[in-house]
Amino acid sequence: MIESWAFDDSTAVTSAGAALQKLHERIAAGHLESWLSSSTGRSLGLITNTEQAMILLLDGEDDPGEHAVDPGATGQSSGFVLANGQQDDYPDRDTVSLAQALQAVSHILTTGDPPTDTAWAVDR
Repeated sequence: MIESWAFDDSTAVTSAGAALQKLHERIAAGHLESWLSSSTGRSLGLITNTEQAMILLLDGEDDPGEHAVDPGATGQSSGFVLANGQQDDYPDRDTVSLAQALQAVSHILTTGDPPTDTAWAVDR
């Protein structure tokens, strides 16, 4: 790993595989929003409705960051439940499949960069 990462509950990420396992466990338990923080101050967020996911990569606390997108998608999906109980809807173009999002998380944790086979929108 390029930098060290920890979940928002302070659980250290020992490998990308361990992080994916914890994400699967959290989602199965109904925790659909997860955040990881890096040793360099970056944050990686995953919000899912168990089918689609919004994945965000922020460079710091006040950074609007960037997020994975599906430029050809149309419509909107609901059921994205935040940790505070708020339920959000997102345009499908601003989300990717959960499987693709988990692959992106693994890639970011391993290389430090978003995968090149996924489109990203820069919100800065």
